Amino acid sequence: MLHAVVCVDFEIRHLFVSSGHNYVGHHESPPGDHASVEMAEIRCIVGKGIAGDRYFDYKKNYKGQITFFEEETYQDLCLRLGVWDRGPEVFRRNVITRGARLNELIGLEFELQGVRFFGKEECRPCYWMNTAFASGAENAMMGRGGLRAEIRSDGLLRRSG
Repeated sequence: MLHAVVCVDFEIRHLFVSSGHNYVGHHESPPGDHASVEMAEIRCIVGKGIAGDRYFDYKKNYKGQITFFEEETYQDLCLRLGVWDRGPEVFRRNVITRGARLNELIGLEFELQGVRFFGKEECRPCYWMNTAFASGAENAMMGRGGLRAEIRSDGLLRRSG
C-alpha cells in the first residue's frame, strides 16, 4: 500500500546538537553541562539520528531520532514568562522551525529539504523545562512541546537563508 509523503516548506531557524545528556538520568540531581551547539547544517542518518548528537544510534526504532520545536512557541514563552536571557537551545530540541504546525505532522511521513521523516509524537515537556527556561514553562508548553520524529532517509538539513 502506498502512502503520500507530505512536502513541507517551513523555515529552519536554528539547528542544535549536543554530545551529552543534561536531564536524562539526572532525576533528583543537578542537570549536566553539555552545551547545545548551533550548527549551520546537520547530517541525518536513516534509523539512527543526527551525527554527533547524544541520541545518535541510541536504540533501534527510537522515536526521537530528531526533534523539532516551533520558534513561535519559544517567542510566546518569552513573552508569557518574561524571559529575555535564554535562547531556544535551552529546550534541547534539534530543529527550531518557523511557519510550521508541528503537531499536524504526527502520524505523517514528511519531507523537508529532501530528507524524509515520520512524525512520531509530541515531544512532551517535562519538569526540567522549569529549570532550563523558567518556572511555569512545563505547563505553558503542554500541547506544544515540539515533535519527535524518525529519520526515513539520509541527508543534510541546513538553516534557512
